[in-house]
Amino acid sequence: MSNNRHRRSRLCGLAIGSLALGAHAAPATEDLTEMSMQQLLDVEVVSVSKYAQTLADAPAAATVLRQSDIRQFGYRTLADILKGLRGFYVSGDRQYSYLGVRGFSPPGDYNTRVLVLVDGYRINDNIYDTGAIGGEFGLDVDLIDRVEVVRGPGSSVYGSNALFGVINVITRRGRDLNGGEASVAAASNDGREGRLSWGKRLESGLEVMVSASGLRNDGPTLNFPEFSATNGGVTSHTDFEHRRQFLTKLEYGAWSLTLMDSRRDKGVPTGAFGTDFNDRGNHIIDGQTSANLGYYGVLDSGAEVTGRLYAGNYGYKGYYVYGGTVNRDVSEGAWVGGEGRIVKALGDHKLVYGAEYQRNQRQNQSNFDANPLAYYLDDRRRSERYGIFAQDDYSLARRWVLSVGLRYDHASSVKSGGNVSPRLGLIHHLDDGAVAKLLYGSAYRTPNVYERYYQYPGQQLSNPALASERIKTYEAIWEKDVGPGFHLVGSAYYYRIRDWIVFQPQTDPFGTTVYRYENQSPVSAKGLEFEADRQWEGGVRTRASYSAQFAPERSNGGINQAPRHLLKTSLSTPLWSPAWRTGVEYQYMSSRTTASGRVGGYGLANATLLYVPQPRNFEVALSFYNLFDRRYADPASDPGLPNRESLVQDGRAWRLKLTVPF
Repeated sequence: MSNNRHRRSRLCGLAIGSLALGAHAAPATEDLTEMSMQQLLDVEVVSVSKYAQTLADAPAAATVLRQSDIRQFGYRTLADILKGLRGFYVSGDRQYSYLGVRGFSPPGDYNTRVLVLVDGYRINDNIYDTGAIGGEFGLDVDLIDRVEVVRGPGSSVYGSNALFGVINVITRRGRDLNGGEASVAAASNDGREGRLSWGKRLESGLEVMVSASGLRNDGPTLNFPEFSATNGGVTSHTDFEHRRQFLTKLEYGAWSLTLMDSRRDKGVPTGAFGTDFNDRGNHIIDGQTSANLGYYGVLDSGAEVTGRLYAGNYGYKGYYVYGGTVNRDVSEGAWVGGEGRIVKALGDHKLVYGAEYQRNQRQNQSNFDANPLAYYLDDRRRSERYGIFAQDDYSLARRWVLSVGLRYDHASSVKSGGNVSPRLGLIHHLDDGAVAKLLYGSAYRTPNVYERYYQYPGQQLSNPALASERIKTYEAIWEKDVGPGFHLVGSAYYYRIRDWIVFQPQTDPFGTTVYRYENQSPVSAKGLEFEADRQWEGGVRTRASYSAQFAPERSNGGINQAPRHLLKTSLSTPLWSPAWRTGVEYQYMSSRTTASGRVGGYGLANATLLYVPQPRNFEVALSFYNLFDRRYADPASDPGLPNRESLVQDGRAWRLKLTVPF
């Protein structure tokens, strides 16, 4: 049940962390550990304004992580990658991974306020608007070339969902592989992984990349004291995960075609929503398929023209056992769409403008008992949305840039379907080499069909009258090189969010506590973020960040499960020979609010050791996660178990991985 879906979807201090760079096919300049600080500022990012610009000139606080970072720190999922970034934090309910950013993480939010892209293509589904980041993310991280993370509102170029940021995962190309690559891994809890990829740029000019991946894991043995009457509260082999992922990329001349397909079967071991505990029949199956045809060309006038046609579908099936009866929770989404944009330089102006249209052909939700057949929900809908946008980056003077952007969006699914999203940015390159940015942005999110129409007797009510969320954000950013290989970033932000949507309890006419999504009165928050990045001689790199997030913990019955403090440190360094490298990281999160109390803060250490002989004919990585076996919990929100406010997370885990190019 989509509450079932709550289901859904989808630090003390020292540094310790993950891993190990090895050799990879990308040029050495793409390894951020080998770049000077000036080169880091000159790294190009395309996700801020939908065209390539340097990090220093982008009207946002952006971060770029390369494939080398992923290998160095042994990241297994997109969630692992985001955990290491300043201002981001992740929690989980053993079904999906949930992303918090800038002090905003209300229960019942399935990553709807961050837009997730793959090669610029929106993967937030059209039922829950979930931006998948955990095992439900449809791409093997070994196929990631880089991840561009843009903080702050992005609706001025992307439309709905980009309230707190945009995450664009850019995949590797055939030329990056330049042949075959296979990897196998063994992990804790009888985990097994495998991947087979091949890519090449052929003499005909056709560039091909194909890959297939799979994972099986039985999951740990868990103990839930609240179920002590059943098997002593102990459950084994019910937290299993099986997944497969396929990716194909074809490029020829100005044209490209990307096909993605993923499927995951995940056990639900927690007795969620009041289901029978220790029953392996409680599980969810979800997946997404997409086709994306793109065009990029340059006109005689010098204008860059980009177009895209896409189609996708999303499926979710939840199997929940109540007294031996299997309840089925099913969602089906399908969509088609297209977008186009033009980028043109005119004197001191860099103009980008475009349009986007998407038709949601299916947005279906149902819930029923399989035997005997009994329906509780059968909701079928269609909708469409479109948007037009323009942005002008104007060089006022040699060291000044003014960025002005505006987008209008219309969604047929809500009565007040029109939204206007502006963005302003003033960027100044100071005499001492520092960069200062003053930013303003507005963004919105339309309520999704799950929030508006899902209902289940005795647990969740629908609310078709939900209004769109809107946010206004003000931010100041300062970046500076303070010495050879030493870079500092500092930012301060303030935002005010109106009509924010919260999943909260209330009493129905029969006196039963049920949950419903409700708009809340406006709230405001502010925060500070700092990061220091130092590259030493010999390939050693250290990074540390601190974030302070001052956001309301409770407002008009709504709960915000956000930590006040985040501290993150990392170290990557070669060891006794160039073939050996290690990466360690330490991540601290302060306590968070629950319905009636708090869960304590904690710090986790991860470490990876990588061996890459030269010439590179194989690569071995050994990773440890939660190295010191720290016991910690995340807040829980479960309408079927309203008295449970936290869930214990995983202890120490390991993975041994072998990668062989051929």
